[in-house]
Amino acid sequence: MSEESLREEEGVLHHVPVFAKELVAGGVAGGFAKTAVAPLERIKILFQTRRGEFRSIGLWGSLQRIVKTEGILGFYRGNGASVARIVPYAALHYTAYEEYRRWIIEGFPDIGRGPLLDLTAGSIAGGTSVLFTYPLDLVRTKLAYQVAGYHNIGSGASHVEQVYKGILDCISKIYGEAGIRGLYRGAAPSLYGIFPYAGLKFYFYEKMKSQVPQEHKKDILVNLVCGSVAGLLGQTLTYPLDVVRRQMQVQTLSDGEGAVKGTMESLVTIVQKQGWKQLFSGLSINYMKVVPSVAIGFTVYDGMKSWMRVPPREEKTH
Repeated sequence: MSEESLREEEGVLHHVPVFAKELVAGGVAGGFAKTAVAPLERIKILFQTRRGEFRSIGLWGSLQRIVKTEGILGFYRGNGASVARIVPYAALHYTAYEEYRRWIIEGFPDIGRGPLLDLTAGSIAGGTSVLFTYPLDLVRTKLAYQVAGYHNIGSGASHVEQVYKGILDCISKIYGEAGIRGLYRGAAPSLYGIFPYAGLKFYFYEKMKSQVPQEHKKDILVNLVCGSVAGLLGQTLTYPLDVVRRQMQVQTLSDGEGAVKGTMESLVTIVQKQGWKQLFSGLSINYMKVVPSVAIGFTVYDGMKSWMRVPPREEKTH
């Protein structure tokens, strides 16, 4: 790229508001991260929701089963809804985090600039993002739960037509059956989980980066390592609530009775009927997924902010 083109690009980017740059950076980061780990996410959902024909054959057998019955594209069933959700979710999440962080600093100038600030801002940002994008998370789970030609009923399986044909069809049917409340089924455990997870993720990430020498803070490897560890720690502490959320989301598909249970009732039912180990079903797959997902997300986000000339936080808060 010529020097003139670079100056022209810098001129255009200079007039774009900082919050808009952060929205774009967050959205791009989220889309890249989700698509990269979509196959593992699909299998994790099948494990979490106790698709019997998959839990009995393990990870490798599940990969083979999906390829055989649905082809390579089967790994991305529901990924359209996932990306449709994660782009605005990640954009809101990262941007809300930056904005809440600035508001807290401006409103409470005596507060420290340490990890506790990141924990608070990250937690509130996570809750904000969930409230705005939750219906698409529900749709993603319902689409991923469907397996071509099979449907779980109890412990067996039978050949049935797929319930949902796509994103809009799924939203339409859920809304027709239960209205707005139906589109937010399972939102409570999401909020219970996202507040500590989102806060801890940013807390661990910023805490680790604060220990890195200034000249290495922008290194891709540093971002990858810090992002990976942050995601791993945050997910482990909040994983059971993720299992409860997934089972609540597919409840009417799996029990055929249309019964709607609350968060605590679902949690108790899982422990009583499926055993406490079910609360950690798919966790090993989640470890495989969350490390590259969070690492890619943070790395792309920081890279996009650098490319779009987003000023350092110190400059934005003064």
